Amino acid sequence: MNKTELIGAIASHAKLTKVDAKKALEGFVVATSKALKKGDRVALVGFGSFSLSKRAARTGRNPQTGKAIKIAAKKVVKFKAGKELSDKVK
Repeated sequence: MNKTELIGAIASHAKLTKVDAKKALEGFVVATSKALKKGDRVALVGFGSFSLSKRAARTGRNPQTGKAIKIAAKKVVKFKAGKELSDKVK
């Protein structure tokens, strides 16, 4: 499912126009991004939670040359599905 299909599904289920559904989805993305940037965790009970995790610096290999390269440390977003969501997809 891509973004357009998700907007259509939200509009249909919530009886909204596609324009309103798109605004709601974009609002969710912006609010979640801001919260994660501040270091907060975003939890949606039954659906799951988004959080930031730190990935340490490490040494990797260039697959073309085999030469060792340094990979910098960075923050990554993690999603953990909630029990309700997990049960629905079983």
